[in-house]
Amino acid sequence: MSSSAGSRVIVTGATGNVGTSVVRLLSEDPEVESVHGLARRTPEWSPPKTEWSAVDLGADQEDLAERFEGADAVIHLAWAFQPTHDPVKTWRTNVLGGIRVFEAVAAARVPVLVHASSVGAYSPGPKDHAVDESWPTHGWPDAAYCREKAYLERTLDVFERDHPEVRVVRMRPAFLFKWQSASEQRRIFGGRFLPGPLARPELLPFLPDIPGLRVQALHTDDAAEAYRLAVRSDNARGPFNLAADPPLDATVLAELLGSRPVRLPRTAARSAIAAAWGLHLLPASPHLFDAVLRLPLMDCTRAHTELGWRPRRTATEVIQEFLAGLRQGGGMETEPMRGRKAG
Repeated sequence: MSSSAGSRVIVTGATGNVGTSVVRLLSEDPEVESVHGLARRTPEWSPPKTEWSAVDLGADQEDLAERFEGADAVIHLAWAFQPTHDPVKTWRTNVLGGIRVFEAVAAARVPVLVHASSVGAYSPGPKDHAVDESWPTHGWPDAAYCREKAYLERTLDVFERDHPEVRVVRMRPAFLFKWQSASEQRRIFGGRFLPGPLARPELLPFLPDIPGLRVQALHTDDAAEAYRLAVRSDNARGPFNLAADPPLDATVLAELLGSRPVRLPRTAARSAIAAAWGLHLLPASPHLFDAVLRLPLMDCTRAHTELGWRPRRTATEVIQEFLAGLRQGGGMETEPMRGRKAG
């Protein structure tokens, strides 16, 4: 690669699950001169060649283009999952904040934009075979996360048409986990008071086998490597699926945990989630559950061939590491990633 020699890379959402992995890998890359991390709260964590700025994409009206001046690439990762009961607030951060980033990239004449899309942007698809990046990206309209990811896909369609001089890359990863993200993800999806130590195989003799619950996972560091390769490449542009094998369903997870899969009707599982969400006992919404049951499996051939990317860890290894993080209160020295077993 030549385009990132001596490069300055800006990362939004730099203190979260994906951002911490991306910043670390970029800071270790000798071809990257400096990394500028943007986050709502600046962290104590300070990897080499990295500087921080406090920026809230959902509230700040500052001139992002001024911050982006002189950058060789912007990696846009910033995303708010909560509050799921206030979709206007997440729309303001995720969609309107994303549009502000895209407009600032164009205004500052940044040559490369790498955007964190998601498997959640995809329209409902098959669970028995994988689809490539040509699968429609209209999301599942009832889930805010999918609706917002799909909207930004359409926004980028227009951006690419109007700004052909910018090399735009869209990453569409599967569900991303690492030991350090366990406490953050427990709070986001399970709630603040869900005790992490309960995530023990011996406490899960039965595992719900819900029709349609077959998904893909990926280690966050492996996803971050794809982002690094995309910045370093002169030719990579467009969408890339990112996932590890094998796909995860009740059979695979039960074998991993030493549990027995027990068939549970989709309606029963959704009713329980909807009740807990309605009572504000569970942060994850039933609408997201509906979307997960409809997500297609992704074919990652394009990332393998064009980026030279392959995951180093299997999906089952990722889940094992994540469960260990839940039990041990895995985290990092950033506000979103602070590690706690509960509370």
